[in-house]
Amino acid sequence: MGEVRTLLDGRGLVESPRWHDGRLYFSDWSAGEVVAIDLDGRTEVVARVRSLPLCTAFLPDGQLLIVSSTDGRLLRRDDAGNLSVHAELGGTGWNDIALDGRGNAYVNRMGFDLASGEPVKPGGVSLAPMDGGQGRSGGRGGSSPHRGRVREVADDILFPNGMAVTPDDSTLIVADSYRHCLVAFDIGPDGDLTGRRVWADLGDGTPDGICLDEEGAVWYADVPNKRCVRVAEGGAVLHTVTLDRGGFACALGGPDGRTLFIVAADFLGMAGEVVTPGSGQVLVTQVDVPGVGRP
Repeated sequence: MGEVRTLLDGRGLVESPRWHDGRLYFSDWSAGEVVAIDLDGRTEVVARVRSLPLCTAFLPDGQLLIVSSTDGRLLRRDDAGNLSVHAELGGTGWNDIALDGRGNAYVNRMGFDLASGEPVKPGGVSLAPMDGGQGRSGGRGGSSPHRGRVREVADDILFPNGMAVTPDDSTLIVADSYRHCLVAFDIGPDGDLTGRRVWADLGDGTPDGICLDEEGAVWYADVPNKRCVRVAEGGAVLHTVTLDRGGFACALGGPDGRTLFIVAADFLGMAGEVVTPGSGQVLVTQVDVPGVGRP
């Protein structure tokens, strides 16, 4: 493990880091911006969407998908920077997103308003199929009765947070923050989720954003415990990166896939200002095992 250094400072509630095409993309929920940064610290705002949460993923063709939770839409950014509706999700409370190799988008949703103080209710995971739920052609097959329709494919996740799809497209791993565990599902040919199981019991760990590495381990960021932790299936702790503020999400990338990017901020709670203004950082450290999967 290398030392932790600061690549960028002075942001707000930072989330959803994704390594793509030589840069790290992340969201600043406070500013309503999706930002790209290179390893020299040069930044570019690539999209502005006023939404909380504001998570992203990349389609196989390189176009960026953005979860606009506020209006219940999945947006697509084309190469010219224009935004269009990729899928109508409906309602609010949408959070993180992960894609499989066919372009199927898994988007999870909280079952309660975190900021309002209403009773906690489980949320779930929905699937926006490869054609974006808009009836466009593309992908493979075409005979599925579910094609083009956004549908819920998993429920009873108390606080669904970070997600990742394994490189062989066989498994979706979901962080359940309030149950302090990682949950796994088998991915079927039509994108349906079956075979639910606890992938790792994290004890006092509170997983937020996650990523996968070549040895099949998961890195998870932890806000209340101010750390980023690498765990094996079953929950054995392999490595811990200690932080001085809440770790909101992490991603593996860089030229050889061995740079661990951590987005962190000083967490204040869900009522009012969520993080201390200007405390959001992008941190980097070198690890031994490179990342896998899709951003």
